[in-house]
Amino acid sequence: YEADEVYTPGTVVVVGGDKEVTACTKYADMKVAGVISTMPGVVMNKDGGGEHPICVGLKGRVPCKVVGKVAKGERLIASDVPGVAWGVADEDVDVKAIIGRSLEDKEDGDEGMIEAVIGVK
Repeated sequence: YEADEVYTPGTVVVVGGDKEVTACTKYADMKVAGVISTMPGVVMNKDGGGEHPICVGLKGRVPCKVVGKVAKGERLIASDVPGVAWGVADEDVDVKAIIGRSLEDKEDGDEGMIEAVIGVK
C-alpha cells in the first residue's frame, strides 16, 4: 500500500489521506485497513511504487500501538490518537470498525505496543 507519509510498525491505518492509506485519527473509524506489519507472511504488489510503500497486516499476528488499558481478547478499534488503537470490552461498536483482538493484557493507561491478532472480529 502507498502511505501518505512514513509510519512505524504497529501503526493503525485507514483507507484515505493523500495516498491509499493514512494513520487513523477518528474513534471507531470504519475505514480501517489494518496495522503496519513488521514481518509480513505474504507481500502482494511489493513493486506497487509510491514514495512511502508499507506492508499492512490484514490478517494474522502483528504488534499494534494501543492507548489505555487493554485486556487479553478485547476487541481493538481505531482511536482518535493518530495511528493508535483502543480496546473496547462491552461497548457497542459496528463490526466494520473492529481491527482485531488483543493477545495480551496491558495494565497501564499510557500509549504502548501489544501483540494483536488482526482480522478477527
